[in-house]
Amino acid sequence: MSGYRSTPLFGGALYCDLPEKFADVSKLRQVPDNQEVYIDKDGFTSIIFDITERVGPAGGGLETDGRALTTHLEELVGDDADTVKVWNTTETQFTHLDEEIPAYTLIATQTTPKSERSSSTPDFTALILTLVRLEKESTDVLITINVPHIQGEYDEDEVDLALGKQGELIGDAVEYAAKIWGTFEVKDWNLFKEI
Repeated sequence: MSGYRSTPLFGGALYCDLPEKFADVSKLRQVPDNQEVYIDKDGFTSIIFDITERVGPAGGGLETDGRALTTHLEELVGDDADTVKVWNTTETQFTHLDEEIPAYTLIATQTTPKSERSSSTPDFTALILTLVRLEKESTDVLITINVPHIQGEYDEDEVDLALGKQGELIGDAVEYAAKIWGTFEVKDWNLFKEI
């Protein structure tokens, strides 16, 4: 496992620790202003921070926030929602955010139909999606870790989420997510007024 480095996001308004082996995609291609995208230099995993308008009615609670999480997942996968399976959803606590700020994480997989697979198309992509609900700022922060599983690039016998077997790639991604939850900090709350 690689080391981590404290990484400024959105011009330093946010900070969190990311794996050292991840590169800032904006140095390679244009990224929307409301996103920060990092990709594994040695693999296919990506980490995306997305600042979006808050989804759903005012107020919170598990039902409202759960619907918001589902809405964001559906927007991510688009028309392919029928290829997605959600394995679990949990409330998430960020070390450096007020504990009153609701956050949730889900683990899902999106399977590529066999008829659409090629040598470079993933058999499936695991998604670790964390949603932070900033009601006062009318903002949802999405942190998505995409983990494509391409045939020959992972040990198929090690992955069976129904049996609780995550395999190395998903295990690493869960560790990245936990590191983000423990180090994510808002340094400048004005960011959410600008985007």
